[in-house]
Amino acid sequence: MTGKVRRARSGGILPPQLLLSLALATLLPAQEQLHTFEEPHMGTLFTIRLYADAEAPAKAAADAAFSKVASLEAVFSDYDATSEVLRLVEAPHGKPVKVSAELFDATVLALDLSKKTNGAFDITMGPQVRNWRLARRTGKVPSETDRTAAQNASGYPKLHADPESRTLTLTVPGMRLDYGGIAKGIAADAALSVLRSAGFPRAAVAASGDLALGDSPPGQPEGWKVDIEHKKGTPQSFHLKNQGISTSGDTVQWIEIDGHRYSHIVDPRTGLGLEHAPVATVIAPTATLSDALATAACILGEKAKILPVYPVSDLRLILTTP
Repeated sequence: MTGKVRRARSGGILPPQLLLSLALATLLPAQEQLHTFEEPHMGTLFTIRLYADAEAPAKAAADAAFSKVASLEAVFSDYDATSEVLRLVEAPHGKPVKVSAELFDATVLALDLSKKTNGAFDITMGPQVRNWRLARRTGKVPSETDRTAAQNASGYPKLHADPESRTLTLTVPGMRLDYGGIAKGIAADAALSVLRSAGFPRAAVAASGDLALGDSPPGQPEGWKVDIEHKKGTPQSFHLKNQGISTSGDTVQWIEIDGHRYSHIVDPRTGLGLEHAPVATVIAPTATLSDALATAACILGEKAKILPVYPVSDLRLILTTP
């Protein structure tokens, strides 16, 4: 079915519903100034903010952090034909493939989250995501035949991970993996870890709607001030440190086809973009977890609040339904 198509315009570094507020560097002691660095990675702009007493060491640390992000992009990208993920899916189905520690660890975590979210978060949705990307380009909803084929090639139980051999096995033909719901969180956490190792624990890494927050800024012991705005004019503020926070929803990316508004987030139950998608913010111990669980919460809606994964004491869910 084709017809009238409208698309959302892309936002900037942070979606309008997730903003990081920082103290002005001019108000800080001379030995601790705020330094900001930006580079494009993973289809978005990564921003690093850190406190340091000099520009040169701060830049060196940021460059190392960006290099780590670039190396992870080479692992998880499904746009780069040379990425490790795309090399994996090109292997014959049923054949165990030895993979890097980064890819294996991310996959094991993803499979665990798939079980805990009843499949709402699922990296094996690559065929469905691919169908929906085509729909967003052409303005044509995937046919039932195409959606059925994609669903038959998806489903986390069809992906096997062997910790002894550190291999992954795609057990059915046509499987594709998509780490888009977790890779930016992984990269933000990894970048923050690099900054810590370089001696800059007072740092924050922003990757679109995902934030990895380190130690508190100088003079702000309660943490970094983060504002979220699910509905225009009703912001909420949090002070966070050594945590991750992610917001997911269709306020930035959506498409309208024949009068139906669809999110960029694909519903594994239908193979289509979500309609009437909520906006979900998750605060978790890491940006890796908050990234994945924010996506799952959008798919599950109010049901996300009763999943076993959510009652963890240091994990919070803020959900706004349309």
